[in-house]
Amino acid sequence: MKKLLKLVVTRWLARTPFGLVVLGVGWWLMRKRRGDQPGERRDALREPGRSSRNPYTGRRPVAGGRR
Repeated sequence: MKKLLKLVVTRWLARTPFGLVVLGVGWWLMRKRRGDQPGERRDALREPGRSSRNPYTGRRPVAGGRR
């Protein structure tokens, strides 16, 4: 329900230039607030000199299904 309300309000505000400014300021404030919160960052989870533990990182599809 909350997501639907956000969607409706966002679409309603996006109709006018003033509404776009309001949305931009709100987005900027929320981004700034999330950045100020202490918490784990993605790069802080990795040990120095080690690659990612995800086995699929860096893999690209190869033509013909060959490895």
